[in-house]
Amino acid sequence: MLAVLEIGWNQFIVKAWDIIDVDNQDQEIGSIVKMNPLLVSDLDWKNTKIGTPVLTDVSVELKTLDSFKDDKVTVFKMKSKKRYSRTKWFRALRTKFEVISIA
Repeated sequence: MLAVLEIGWNQFIVKAWDIIDVDNQDQEIGSIVKMNPLLVSDLDWKNTKIGTPVLTDVSVELKTLDSFKDDKVTVFKMKSKKRYSRTKWFRALRTKFEVISIA
């Protein structure tokens, strides 16, 4: 089965045993999180259930695998002809989830 999850302004198409990286979710490593999906379908997209806005009778179980920092992003600002430039770096916090089941 496939499910569409919305986690922190992003939507993910997942199936069982997929591993996804999402924005930081304050969860302990090894904890199980249950979420209601927006959409559930079989692998052929023949039998589809669509929620308004989520499906309450279906839940997706996610296991927290890791919490880590993403790759470094360079932020560079410059104003031409004013001798102004600024360079900063940013590393976003991310969380890795594994999809246990869709039921």
